[in-house]
Amino acid sequence: MAEAVANVARRINATVEEGKETLDLSNCKLISFPEGVFKVLRNVSQNIRLITLADNEMKAVSSKFFSTFTQLRELDLQGNVLTKLPDSVEEMQHLISINLANNNFSSFPEKLTEIATLERIDLEGNSITEIPVEKLSAMPALKWLNMKSNPLATDTQCALKSPLKFDVLSTMES
Repeated sequence: MAEAVANVARRINATVEEGKETLDLSNCKLISFPEGVFKVLRNVSQNIRLITLADNEMKAVSSKFFSTFTQLRELDLQGNVLTKLPDSVEEMQHLISINLANNNFSSFPEKLTEIATLERIDLEGNSITEIPVEKLSAMPALKWLNMKSNPLATDTQCALKSPLKFDVLSTMES
């Protein structure tokens, strides 16, 4: 465990000291975003554009995370055990891409549809049966949605077959 903590600390310090726009905390065995990181990154949080928290054991992402990193363009949370996102995710008004593949979502995180800048949503490998096709269609920037390996309901599959203004990747036959 101490090694994992030291690894996280090293990566965070590199981000701060080098003024990087990225923070990579993938494969760190995190079960949540470390509270102490908010303090360390307080002065540089506005510069961070990409955060990777892939392949951890995170069950939740706090509201504080989304209200701290408001300038994020990309967020990679694939390979965790997330079941939902806090409502504060809608504060991410610069987010272009979110990767939530291979988590434990059983319902589509609808607050994502309120992020006007969002272009790419990856929800491959979850347990989602329904998606808000109308809300997604109303998103001004959405270009790509990955719903592969989800048990989509028949009516949702039908809705996705109609012409949409964004690309949909799914496991159904065309």
